[in-house]
Amino acid sequence: MSLVLPDNTVITTPTGSCLGTLDVDELSKVDMSGNLIEGPRATKEVKLHLAVYRQNPDFKAIVHLHSTYATAYSCLDSINVEDAIKPFTPYVVMRMGKVKVVPYHKPGSDSLVADLESIAKGYKAFLLANHGPVIAGKTLTEALNNAEELEATCRLFFILSNSNKSIRYLSDNEIQELINHA
Repeated sequence: MSLVLPDNTVITTPTGSCLGTLDVDELSKVDMSGNLIEGPRATKEVKLHLAVYRQNPDFKAIVHLHSTYATAYSCLDSINVEDAIKPFTPYVVMRMGKVKVVPYHKPGSDSLVADLESIAKGYKAFLLANHGPVIAGKTLTEALNNAEELEATCRLFFILSNSNKSIRYLSDNEIQELINHA
C-alpha cells in the first residue's frame, strides 16, 4: 500500500511486510523518484505505485495485492488486455471503469514499471499478468474499496464459470448508463 502525503512524499509498506502485523512506525517514506527518506527499505514494488501516481496526479493512494481470485484471474490467457473484466455486475464499471492488463514481467522489474506507466493515464485499476491487481483511489479507503470490489468480481466470475449456465453480461447500453451516472 502507499499514500501520497501533502508534501508530495509517499508513505509505503516496507519490503517483506505483512499487512496483518504492520505497525505505523515501520512504514517507509520515499520521494516521487523512489529515494528513501526515512524508515526501512521500501517494497521493491513501490516503483509500480509511483508510475501510476506520475500518470494520475489526482490519485493519492494505491493498493497492490496478491489476492487469490484477482491473481488467479490475472493468470487467464483469454482476458482482454484493454478491458480485463467484461462487466456482469455494475460495480466494477461504477468504481473503476476499465481494468487494463500489464504484460508479465518479473516482479519489481523496470520493464514491468515501464509497461504499467505507459498505460496508466486515466485508469485506476490494473491486473499485472500472472501477478495480481494494482488499484488506485483518491483516498486509501477508495483504493481499498476498489480492491475489494475487484476481488469480489473475480470471485464471482469463477463461481459463475463453474456453473452450467452462461453468464449474462451487461449490454453496451447498460454500461453506458452506469458511466453516465457515475
